[in-house]
Amino acid sequence: MPVPTAGPVVNEVIEGLPGDERSQLLAACEPVGLTFGNVLCTAGVADDFAYFPLDGFVSLVSAVSGHRPMEVALIGSEGVLGATQVLAVDSAPLTAIVQGTGTALRIPSQILQQQLQDAPALRHALQAGVNRLLAHVAQNIACTRFHEIDARLARWLLMTHDRAHADHFHLTHEYLAGMLGVQRGAVSIAAAILKKRRLISYARGEINILSRRGLESIACECYRQANPGRPSAVPPR
Repeated sequence: MPVPTAGPVVNEVIEGLPGDERSQLLAACEPVGLTFGNVLCTAGVADDFAYFPLDGFVSLVSAVSGHRPMEVALIGSEGVLGATQVLAVDSAPLTAIVQGTGTALRIPSQILQQQLQDAPALRHALQAGVNRLLAHVAQNIACTRFHEIDARLARWLLMTHDRAHADHFHLTHEYLAGMLGVQRGAVSIAAAILKKRRLISYARGEINILSRRGLESIACECYRQANPGRPSAVPPR
């Protein structure tokens, strides 16, 4: 869905490229809108585009028959959807669903493959992206198995907050349950705990972050491991 020309580029992968590679990549990209719920690629199906999110973000989900899709990774302006194309695979490993409305820069996969041949910095950036994706998926599996739902919810809200560029976003309990791989009632109980501690407020799917520091203090260790540069939070008074 084409949109008016995007504002200043804020995708960290593009920002980190040397000038010539950056200019070549931008010349081949087009700005597109990211609408909540849109499927950008499907697992096992040809990956026609790569996306560099600017102010929107995307959930990578996995599903088994009879169950709702579960989120295994999240990509925002720090990364790229389609990094696995650096491996010369012609299908998406996971289904990607827009979680945060916004914009992205999109490039056809065929053109990206051509540019990768003469763009060592871009190639290295996508290889690093694949490595982060593998680490993220593995950590998420362990987190789902071993950590309590309220700590996992706090972690997930922090990850969303990092990419939303706002203190509020629209997420229903049913959607959260699918992303976290739990029953809706478990999300309601966990959200009530966070609300009682005045860390969030929510009504009709609208979630507001009231205390990021508080969420960091109770989020499971997986959030800090995924964000090593961020100092540990001091519990609020």
